[in-house]
Amino acid sequence: MVSTYFSYSYITRNLRQSLTRVEQQPDVAREAAYYRANIGKVRTVDDFMKDYRLYHYAMKAYGLEDMAYAKAFMKKVLESDLNDSKSFVNKLVDKRYREFAAAFSFNGTATPVAQSDNQTDEMIGLYTATKKSQVDALASDSSYYSAQIGSISSADQILNNDRLRNYVYSAYGIDQNKWPPATISQVLRSDPSDPNSYVNTTFASQLSGLNAQLAQAKSDASAANTNIANYMAQLSQPGANVPQLQVQILVEKHHLETYNNSISSLNDQITEIGGFVDLAGAFEFLPDGSLPAGVPAQTAANIALTKKRFDDSKADVYAAASPIYEALAIKQFRADLLKINSVQAFVSTPGVYDFALGAVGLDPAKVSKATIKAVLESDPSDPKSYVYTLKDDRYVQLARAFNFDAKGNLTTPLVAQDAAEVLQIAKDYVIQAVKSASTASTKQQAAVRAQATKDATAYQEAIAGIDSVSDLLANRPMVDLILLAKGLDPRKVGDDFLKKIFASDLNDPKSFANTQSDPRFAEIVASFNFDSKGNVARLPMMGPQKRDQLRETQANYVQQSLEQQQGDTNPGVRLALYFQRKAGEITSAYDILADKALSEVFRTTFDLPDQMAAMPIDQQAKFVDRFMKIQDLSDPAKVAKLLNRFSAMYDVKNSESTGQGQSPLLNLFQGSSSGISGISESTFLAIAKLRSH
Repeated sequence: MVSTYFSYSYITRNLRQSLTRVEQQPDVAREAAYYRANIGKVRTVDDFMKDYRLYHYAMKAYGLEDMAYAKAFMKKVLESDLNDSKSFVNKLVDKRYREFAAAFSFNGTATPVAQSDNQTDEMIGLYTATKKSQVDALASDSSYYSAQIGSISSADQILNNDRLRNYVYSAYGIDQNKWPPATISQVLRSDPSDPNSYVNTTFASQLSGLNAQLAQAKSDASAANTNIANYMAQLSQPGANVPQLQVQILVEKHHLETYNNSISSLNDQITEIGGFVDLAGAFEFLPDGSLPAGVPAQTAANIALTKKRFDDSKADVYAAASPIYEALAIKQFRADLLKINSVQAFVSTPGVYDFALGAVGLDPAKVSKATIKAVLESDPSDPKSYVYTLKDDRYVQLARAFNFDAKGNLTTPLVAQDAAEVLQIAKDYVIQAVKSASTASTKQQAAVRAQATKDATAYQEAIAGIDSVSDLLANRPMVDLILLAKGLDPRKVGDDFLKKIFASDLNDPKSFANTQSDPRFAEIVASFNFDSKGNVARLPMMGPQKRDQLRETQANYVQQSLEQQQGDTNPGVRLALYFQRKAGEITSAYDILADKALSEVFRTTFDLPDQMAAMPIDQQAKFVDRFMKIQDLSDPAKVAKLLNRFSAMYDVKNSESTGQGQSPLLNLFQGSSSGISGISESTFLAIAKLRSH
């Protein structure tokens, strides 16, 4: 039999070629093709388990072939909530079950929602920032007005300065869409104390007639209210002609609506005329638009009055930015957001509609709901979609803030990474950081964990702002965190290499990412939702699996096949390959001791007796820590060195059994254990201590 050392060394030196050979084997290729062709048809756990080939393929991929019979048990695993520490799968000691559950999305990891938690938090933050910005802009406008009004020498100077004109119009309630500058110029040149001035002859002269119409409209409205009350009272009288009275009530209500509309219109006209008169009185311009010698455009009192009127006209803006109003608006937004299940519901719910438009700086009163519906039904990842034809980033911002499809129905969030992926990266980063400090003092380890947790939280917050590959690669600290989470050394990964990795087509086995000897780079790319152009997109699911889940399952199947085939010839090679695959996940001595195959590799490597497994677990852990540095298991070179030693020691240990039946080490993958009796635990402890020296 070829030695374990030679076989393992040959395979690892040519691991990519070895995996490719296995992948191309007819039976492996056939099962992989079947899985890829049919997993997309699966909708439920029952669908999955009913298909023997799909189910057994996945079970083998995660090393659970021997549990394929336990369908009720495995169904509970697949239906577990991975985010609930008390869920069924999270209570199981064997990590393979959690890995298996994480490979599928039966439990709704990509649930359609109007907004994700991150989107909601971002919108609330944007709302607060926008309201503050609007108040700051008003303060800036007032400062500008104060600074400029003293240098004004003619009426037209105000009207020709957009910022001054808008300020004055707002202060005096002038609708610039209704009144041309020429009209307002005439008003500014008027003297309200002169009955023959433009403002009096054109506008103020209308007041007596408008006031008379207003008085009549109020009288008519009062009479209509009285009539309605009388008719309502008659309805309850004996012998009342109810149908006729109801008709009369409807007629009077129609009249009342007409009178009230007239009252509102008349009040607006009277207020508008009052604004013109006040505007004329607030400035000192002569009929030709100039100023008397030495006279400013406004007195100090009129400047103060204009600024007060401006602030009053913006009362809604100031109110919306107040802490109390903001808190109420945010509370209402959160409550109403739960009711949103379509674009139509969105535009019909003021608590959400007004808040969202206000957050991006749009005025709900000035934008049609039809436009907003079209915006929300646009695809922000498609530069040709409707939202981009508006040439306004506020609409794009709104479209990105909500999750609706082209039909106005809920869809999944448009994010660079799904929430489960983000959480996994964050967890893995903390684990790797703690692992790197395994030999440090308890205090130092606590500090490392605290900083790593802080960094991971920052990643979870920052990833929401990534819209493309270029955004991601421009944030090197974020990229480094991802690499570290995967057990990779950022110092050895250059920017150009990363660009090539992310530009790779993962469906092409010959692409740059897929031809790397280390599969972790392709795994990183697969964990992001980037399309072929490098933009964030909603990538289609393959039934219950996302792109990275499908890729991982198929890669695991090939790896398992390689290990099993090697184990049929030499169990030691299988042990070494298994340890190499699991090394990066080991965070403590207990991870090794909890896995029979890993612990066998450890004992064989350091020539420790099998009876060591009978010792108390804490004592075994001390031996692991004495012989191995857990942080070294993140370094592929050190792992390779350790396994080279293992393979040599394995050959020495098993040389006497060469040519005998199947090695009992195969039982390590079948749940059995071995032991040698006749020697006491204390004897083996003494031997182990001697060897440690």
